[in-house]
Amino acid sequence: MYISKLFFPILRENPTEAKIKSHQLMLRVGMVKQSSAGIYSWLPLGLKIMKKIENIVREEQNKIGAQELLMPTIQSAEIWKESGRYNDYGEEMLRITDRQKREMLYGPTNEELITEIFRSSIKSYKSLPQSLYHIQWKFRDELRPRFGVMRGREFLMKDAYTFDLTDKDAVNSYNKMYLAYLKTFKRMELAAIPMAADTGPIGGNLSHEFVILAETGESKIFADKRIFEIKTEDFNLDVDSLIKMRNDFDKYYAVTDDKYNKKDFEKKVLSSNQLVTKGIEVGHIFYFGDKYSKPLKANVDLQGGKKVSVKMGSYGIGISRLVGALIEAKFNNNIMKWPIEVSPYDIAILPMINKNDFTNLEKTEKIYKELTKNNIDVLVDDTEENLSAKIKKFNLIGIPNQIIIGQRKETDLLEYKEIDKKSQNLSIDKIIQKIKKEKNSI
Repeated sequence: MYISKLFFPILRENPTEAKIKSHQLMLRVGMVKQSSAGIYSWLPLGLKIMKKIENIVREEQNKIGAQELLMPTIQSAEIWKESGRYNDYGEEMLRITDRQKREMLYGPTNEELITEIFRSSIKSYKSLPQSLYHIQWKFRDELRPRFGVMRGREFLMKDAYTFDLTDKDAVNSYNKMYLAYLKTFKRMELAAIPMAADTGPIGGNLSHEFVILAETGESKIFADKRIFEIKTEDFNLDVDSLIKMRNDFDKYYAVTDDKYNKKDFEKKVLSSNQLVTKGIEVGHIFYFGDKYSKPLKANVDLQGGKKVSVKMGSYGIGISRLVGALIEAKFNNNIMKWPIEVSPYDIAILPMINKNDFTNLEKTEKIYKELTKNNIDVLVDDTEENLSAKIKKFNLIGIPNQIIIGQRKETDLLEYKEIDKKSQNLSIDKIIQKIKKEKNSI
């Protein structure tokens, strides 16, 4: 892709309405455009990043045996009345009426709808366990939407739901999701801490938030630094391995401010290991037993004919929110560096262009063809800006690898630069090998 052809409405300065760096950067480099309060259009650059995050989430869900479906954004109010949540959810729920005067709503979450789908389809314990997920837009009518995609009204979310016969089976499903979430965030180069959390309007008595460290986070967090020493690659989907994983994480103190107890923190964590900072929630998992299956009569028949309510869990990841969270975690000193797996492009070519000399453009075209032939996604800055302006611009865009083509040199070596490191001279073959190695190591 050439930048002259890219729909790329870049701004020279940070917009005044944006207060945090993710909101500023996303508007400035043309990733999103506000449509109305808390609602955004996703432009090509931002959408490409969000789709890559979505793909990581999907792959990790598939690895644990979750099956993808797609539920609608509009739901009937009847199933919410049946569960007892219709009047309890509050003004965040957007309630609407169709032309037949039927009460509808724009789904803020999907516990009721997935339970209705399950109860009409699964009748026997022999069909359990089941793990279903979808990736869909949600709407919650926030009183004060702010911080761009970090707290918007419309957002893209992965939500998964598990159905099990017993509490023991259900906790195993919960632990699988717990591990999948850790691996998901690791692929994005985020260190996410699982923290015991309140269940809120979802309900239940077992819940964890996954929180990444960021100065602009809404939650204050209190943790034992040693929790970062646990390696996710040490665990697999075997039941005993999952139990060990949970035990390893649970032995270290890690809570958000709503569960913080000063005496417990000081008693359980040496001062040298105490971490007190702010964080951003990027995922939340819940186990709530029969909270929804019982009122909605999601039952299965046992071998003797007895009917029992299935045990359920709910698991969410804010995909659009993760775009902003990654920026909050990684944008420093006016430099953004996207992890290779979510970067909009693998590499950028920044040639110095003279109006009367097409040598650099011809050289750029040859490099571009060689890279694309090797399945490397390239963005070329074919504008007439000077090199320093291009480098400054691409430090904001955040593509992790760059080839800079300046004054002509009689050499086959190219000036290659990782966005936060010093330049080095490499052949095109070496650059291709390096990028392929980065992508294959994921």
